[in-house]
Amino acid sequence: MGVEGCTKCIKYLLFVFNFIFWLAGGIILGVALWLRHDSQTTNILYLQLGDKQAPNTFYVGIYILIAVGAVMMFVGFLGCYGAIQESQCLLGTFFTCLVILFACEVAAGIWGFVNKDQIAKDVKQFYDQAFQQALMADSDSSNGKAVVKTFHETLDCCGPDAVVGTLTPLWRDDLCSKDFLKGLLQADASCHKKIDELFSAKLYLIGIAAIVVAVIMIFEMILSMVLCCGIRNSSVY
Repeated sequence: MGVEGCTKCIKYLLFVFNFIFWLAGGIILGVALWLRHDSQTTNILYLQLGDKQAPNTFYVGIYILIAVGAVMMFVGFLGCYGAIQESQCLLGTFFTCLVILFACEVAAGIWGFVNKDQIAKDVKQFYDQAFQQALMADSDSSNGKAVVKTFHETLDCCGPDAVVGTLTPLWRDDLCSKDFLKGLLQADASCHKKIDELFSAKLYLIGIAAIVVAVIMIFEMILSMVLCCGIRNSSVY
């Protein structure tokens, strides 16, 4: 016997929320893939300075986001099917998956909050090392010049924050063009600032998506339990 009355409304409401959850999973998966293949981050994080690879902490978070998006799509489909079929077993499994996902999202959010500044800091340190090597390199034995030029061309910047200390060596066309030097004198075109802006914008985007998904998950957990109880009570009568 199927559910009736308010429980039936909850059934279709849960289906709608699950469909939104499934769409959100698809959007997160798409955004994560976009961040993974974004030209700015790819150009920078694929760089190699000698034997040292650019910091990959950002990509670790992206891979986690890809996995979360795929799992969300599966769980959303499970919830939709369980609600339509009025299956207590599927709804119970769906609720368990939601609890696990929610716990993982909270843990990932704490990790992201703790490491939000570390990602940009690691990239800036990598840039500074490459910049110093580029200034001191007398031959092509070091690839510091190539790394620095990639940063400058990708982020449209020139030099670290210490503009005064690096202004004289920057008059080398192989590191920064004269157009960049004019920009340095007129406005803040430091690479440190551009690196902060690059990763801050992307982390805020991830944070907003996580908050929206968390709110949807809370509603879904409540609705799934109410529907499960309604199905159990309807089978008694």
